[in-house]
Amino acid sequence: MTQLLVLAKTPVPGRVKTRLCPPWTYEQAADVAAAALSDTIVAVSSAPATRRTLVVDGDHPAPAGWTRLAQRGRWLKDRLANAFADTAGPPTVLVGMDTPQLTAKLLARAADFTDADATLGLAEDGGWWALGLRRAGDASVLRSIATSTPETGAQTLTALRDRGLRVTLLPVLRDVDTAPDARAVAQMCSTGGRFRSTVEAMTE
Repeated sequence: MTQLLVLAKTPVPGRVKTRLCPPWTYEQAADVAAAALSDTIVAVSSAPATRRTLVVDGDHPAPAGWTRLAQRGRWLKDRLANAFADTAGPPTVLVGMDTPQLTAKLLARAADFTDADATLGLAEDGGWWALGLRRAGDASVLRSIATSTPETGAQTLTALRDRGLRVTLLPVLRDVDTAPDARAVAQMCSTGGRFRSTVEAMTE
């Protein structure tokens, strides 16, 4: 069975989701980030896994039954690679906190290595929302790829294939960077979810 990692940043005003400002305040942006993280944790908690780990920047606590691990590295690309290295063992799927529309069904697809060495979920903005690896050492390819660019996802796919890995592509998702993103993604989320209710309350 696969272990699941959530790479997250503690929702502190002025340090998270600053591209939501304007139209929202730093405090509102932090509320949106907290809601996105909460719904992501709910989805990951409902998916089968040998272990669930919150790989966090800051002091946000791990949910009950989870492991907590501090992010390590100056740059995001190193923090991603180190998250795999520091939890090396079983096949691993890593997701972030920017796709609160995530479901247990999507995670199950990301964790299916039957005919793959890696699984990759590309994002609409050119990045990626999920990376699954049968072997943690293959995450070393991430250290040479610039993050947060329109080519990040495509370059990650190329690097994995150049390493000789069989890659299964997952559905493309929209992540939350701007207020229009947040409003669009909220409509994809469950009506009972925290993210949808948080965003709808801000846009009324």
